[in-house]
Amino acid sequence: MERNIERKLIAILKILASSNKALGARIISRELEDEGIHLTERAVRFHLQLMDEKELTRIAGKHGRSGRQITEKGREELENALVSDKVGMISSRMDELSYRTNLDLQTKQGNIILNVSLIPKSDFNQAIDLVKEVFKSNICVGPLTKIAHEGEKLGNMVIPHGMNALGTVCSVTISGILLHHRIPVKSRFGGILQIHNHVPTRFTEIIEYGSTSLDPAEIFIKGKMTNVLGAVRTGSGKVLASFREVPVACLDKVEEILGQLAGIGLCGTMVFGEPNQPTLQMPVSNGYAGLVILAGLNPIAAVEEAKIDTINTSLCDIMQFSELNPLA
Repeated sequence: MERNIERKLIAILKILASSNKALGARIISRELEDEGIHLTERAVRFHLQLMDEKELTRIAGKHGRSGRQITEKGREELENALVSDKVGMISSRMDELSYRTNLDLQTKQGNIILNVSLIPKSDFNQAIDLVKEVFKSNICVGPLTKIAHEGEKLGNMVIPHGMNALGTVCSVTISGILLHHRIPVKSRFGGILQIHNHVPTRFTEIIEYGSTSLDPAEIFIKGKMTNVLGAVRTGSGKVLASFREVPVACLDKVEEILGQLAGIGLCGTMVFGEPNQPTLQMPVSNGYAGLVILAGLNPIAAVEEAKIDTINTSLCDIMQFSELNPLA
């Protein structure tokens, strides 16, 4: 399929997927204009016919007078299409949610960023025990969580049948709080951080945020590449962490804010590098210092290591800090 046509078909699928009713060519043409895509009603009908033939859409009313709806095959195509366009989506999502993070460290009011993990109900109590163990070792962003049960909502997610959900604080929250204090942060990569005798030594694997369509932490968890339980129980293992850079001119302020974060239960900073010097063997930009922050999904990595399957959505949503609680 010619790439230009594919882009137009995907744009139409996106419009149909976001609607809870069938749409006609006129409305689709109008919404495409808002996206900067210029297709006449006639051209939209032509594209819809192509999509009907591929079973990506279906006619909703008699002779198509009620418009088109997206099919399950169409939703699957939308999910998998144009992967090259998705590269950097994680980086963009991080920037978006960082901008929306506005937690006031004095009043403890405002938004933080939440990861959401779905865990089978039958395994949930065991999973929570493991999460508590990781929290106790401080290999996390903080011991605050939000729990939801099947049928309830957590952020924008409705918890499916047979599952419970655990919301944990995402490490990007720290970047968002720094940004809220007018400190720019460069998010470089997520990786596997090796720890020996409780001391971080080096990154063994990295994925740059600007070069992936998926969160590196989710990839490493499902790839069985972590040993969080080893780090928790023996002081040596492999944990999830991210590498960020902050301007040298802001270091005193950064250190002050990190101290305030720890004071309200948001930790996670593993290493604070020296100005213009490599941090854990990783080079930094001139005028910056490295900042290694533990990932919010480390407790879930431990759950996976115990052979409990999870479904994870990092950077899931924004949530009020006051809605989070320590695990009982």
